[in-house]
Amino acid sequence: MGGALSGVTIIELAGIGPGPFAAMMLADHGARVVRVERASGRSKVGDSGSRDILNRNRELIAVDLKSEEGIAKVRELARSADGLIEGFRPGVMERLGLGPDVLLGDNPALVYGRMTGWGQTGPYAPLAGHDINYIALSGALHSYGRAGEKPTPPVNAVGDFGGGGMMMAFGMVAGILSARSTGKGQVIDCAMTDGAAVLSAMTYTFLANGQWRDERGVNLLDTGAHFYDTYACADGKYISIGSIEPQFYALLREKAGLSDPAFDLQMDPRQWGPLKDRLTALFLTKTRDEWCAIMEHTDICFAPVLSLTEAPEHPHNKERGTFVEVDGILQPAPAPRFSETPAPPVRMG
Repeated sequence: MGGALSGVTIIELAGIGPGPFAAMMLADHGARVVRVERASGRSKVGDSGSRDILNRNRELIAVDLKSEEGIAKVRELARSADGLIEGFRPGVMERLGLGPDVLLGDNPALVYGRMTGWGQTGPYAPLAGHDINYIALSGALHSYGRAGEKPTPPVNAVGDFGGGGMMMAFGMVAGILSARSTGKGQVIDCAMTDGAAVLSAMTYTFLANGQWRDERGVNLLDTGAHFYDTYACADGKYISIGSIEPQFYALLREKAGLSDPAFDLQMDPRQWGPLKDRLTALFLTKTRDEWCAIMEHTDICFAPVLSLTEAPEHPHNKERGTFVEVDGILQPAPAPRFSETPAPPVRMG
């Protein structure tokens, strides 16, 4: 089928969220991913089976992991694989007889990916949790939200997918590259709380250098600044403004008619509140489409805030093929783009 990861074989023990996302990323780019489902059917609530975008581009087999035959089957698959991904709590795979000591004993070059929220060690390791909890412990959630309001989780993008699945996909590729050069596999301990912390590296840089106040909604990139925020329009829809650099801010002022010298003090946090109030009132005077006609296709750093149903229809996304429809399911296309080894066509299941 081709793709940058053609020739790589991954065994995925079915789960939900970050593990399947990591497997999807690898499968999207040509890896052969064998998804081991429970013999009784779907793995868990939240797994939509063959209609789940996260399950695309897989080979599927059903195995009873409580049987000797099922355990033997997984060991057989792992003997010839480059990697295995599992998302159970610490100790579960060992109790099944499929821990890393066993599987690396069978295949010393295997990369054994362990996807959890808290990690394999630490006081929280054996406990249940979800994305919101993992990003809370990392410090990330504290920074998401508006001034004076409670923290607002960014759906589950930062823990499950950015700090979890994407980190696991990176870890698996890095581990496989290492194994192919050294002949030695290893265990990847991928914890979402670690990943969410890594995703906050720039914020921690700002904090360490006195450029970030450790509170929500008062900083440059967290809706504190008037020139970096979303604004409601006359039709109840929204636009986004990110005019940080002086030349982009100057263009914003030009297109929005902001000639008042009060707007000269762009980087004075004491002025951000009053200036935001003025922009809020201004943007309410026109519809989103009217503001698009004024600001789109300029260097203001502007974009309309599109809904999930609107985004696939935007001309930029349509020209780039950012979304595809397969078996009646509209979904994001594989990313990133490779010039020499493009991702194979998407298939569901």
